[in-house]
Amino acid sequence: VDVVTDFCESVVQDAIGAKVTAALKPGEEMIGIVNQRLIDFMGPVDSHVMMVDPGPTIIMMCGLQGSGKTTTCGKLAAYLKSRGKKVSLVAADLQRPAAVEQLQVIASEVNANAKGVGEVTCYAEPEKCGEYGTATGVAVGVCKRGVKQARKDKIDVVILDTAGRLHIDEDLMKELRGVQQTAQPHQVYLVVDAMIGQDAVNAAGTFHEQLATDGVILTKFDSDTRGGAALSVKRVTGVPIKFIGTGEKFADFEEFHPDRIASRILGMGDVVSLVEKAQEEISEEDAMKLADKMASGKMTVDDFIKQLKSIRRMGPMKSLLGMIPGVGAAMKNIQVDDKQFDRIEAIASSMTNKERKDITLLGKSRIKRIATGSGTNQQEVNRFVKQFQMMKKMSKQMAGGGMAEKMAAMQNAGGDFDPSMLNMGSRGSTKTQSHKKRFKQRKRK
Repeated sequence: VDVVTDFCESVVQDAIGAKVTAALKPGEEMIGIVNQRLIDFMGPVDSHVMMVDPGPTIIMMCGLQGSGKTTTCGKLAAYLKSRGKKVSLVAADLQRPAAVEQLQVIASEVNANAKGVGEVTCYAEPEKCGEYGTATGVAVGVCKRGVKQARKDKIDVVILDTAGRLHIDEDLMKELRGVQQTAQPHQVYLVVDAMIGQDAVNAAGTFHEQLATDGVILTKFDSDTRGGAALSVKRVTGVPIKFIGTGEKFADFEEFHPDRIASRILGMGDVVSLVEKAQEEISEEDAMKLADKMASGKMTVDDFIKQLKSIRRMGPMKSLLGMIPGVGAAMKNIQVDDKQFDRIEAIASSMTNKERKDITLLGKSRIKRIATGSGTNQQEVNRFVKQFQMMKKMSKQMAGGGMAEKMAAMQNAGGDFDPSMLNMGSRGSTKTQSHKKRFKQRKRK
């Protein structure tokens, strides 16, 4: 509540006496003021991980149980691996059942699947789990030996996965202080669940007071929450928010940018992050080849499925659509079924090579065979065929009409948009008064 009060007061002070830009309405000017204050509250940008030379750089992860701390260790390891670092995960959470085994599995999955030339290992002493209740220094000893082994193996970064609790207690803090004093981490990161709301303030304040945290990592940012925890945590601790977790996969881990999160909070999307995700999964060369095929009407089902898989690797569809300005608010209560894309891939996989190259070959008997092979029905196969043919036709028409060139010419000329210039059939070339009236209404809206 204190954070909200301070924020509102600062916005009011900025708004009083502010001049309204000639091209904007007062309400739009107000949104700009709120947006800038959100950026100021959550800034500045500081997503780099401080490295020491000689290594290893030691990072201690702490947080409440259930905040996604162990998974975040894997995501951070994947992030560092993509930058060519050798990473060692140390399993020091000896309280939660199977936490050690979970970290071992995460290390092997990151090593096998994450991008990059780096290497990820896991130091664990699973036999020590049963000793937790009788020896408070067991986790401290595991961390000490893990760091020693990392120095021997010439590891670049050591990530300590410490224990959490359902709530903060003295035993937890005693153990964490012991780990900090023994391992002497170069950075301490606090992992906070973005969905827990007001409790995030209490947890962040206590952890920062006891351990002097250097940064915050927010998890579960792909949920319906808009980032109120980001405001609260940054204001209470004063330390920068380093990263955010935006999904379950190791690649769903982003550097924190206050301006982008401010746009998400205000429902204005996050186009920059969307473009960065696309650049990671789709090469410019492949995109140009696909554009040429679409323009000439030669796009095949194989091309379509290849692009669909690239888009799916970027994250859940609802999350991606939420980054588009104006779409996030409209899709708040709409459930997007990502399984429908599994059915589309199954339909394509049930086609022969000839059918995927020329979808017009599909007759009644072939559609029946594809439906049986893909575990769908004939209506779904027919729907996919019609939608694919329609997409090919539209893309060819748009390219053939020179839409891109005409839009560029209008932009350079500085003129208003006129539908008749697109010359896309009788509807596009109509210059009736009713058409112009409808266009002006849409433009004003």
